Amino acid sequence: MSYWSDSSFAREELPKKVIAFYTFFPREAGSYGKDSKGLMRVHEFYKLEQVAFCEAEHEQSVRLHEELLSHAEELVAALGLPYRVVVNCGGDLGLGQVKKYDIEVWVPSEQRYIETHSCSYFHDFQTRRLNIRYKDAEGRTRFAHSLNNTALATPRILIPLIENNQRADGGITVPEALRKYLGKDVITPVR
Repeated sequence: MSYWSDSSFAREELPKKVIAFYTFFPREAGSYGKDSKGLMRVHEFYKLEQVAFCEAEHEQSVRLHEELLSHAEELVAALGLPYRVVVNCGGDLGLGQVKKYDIEVWVPSEQRYIETHSCSYFHDFQTRRLNIRYKDAEGRTRFAHSLNNTALATPRILIPLIENNQRADGGITVPEALRKYLGKDVITPVR
């Protein structure tokens, strides 16, 4: 998002939707609790993030928020993973978030869902700080609304991907959507 700091969009450019790829260093990695080890809490991982800007209209933010969520849901569904969408309560919202959804995917070994995606919108909380503006229909300078959504975070998605496709022989059935990229239907264990 900081790429656009001190930018001004033409109204016709909005909504602006991009994918950001970056290395993520979570501050809670290795901290405390039951999710403090293994693939759930690594110190560094790669992340694809959907980032969007729209006009400073609440209804537009809501529509775009639902659209971004649907992209993440489509990805999880294409992988054939059992999931649910959770609306976060006010106490679970991060700084500046107006509304946030989490997508949680079922992990058989733990008999619970784990968060794999978060989808948030902020109104102008982030754009005020980054000075990201646009000219509205009347020519007034306004701060754009910002939204973001996890498109894919490795290795967290690997946990349910492997566990929900584990075979009795230790192999992993490759989801249909990934077969053309891996060139195989099953990943067999090395014995």
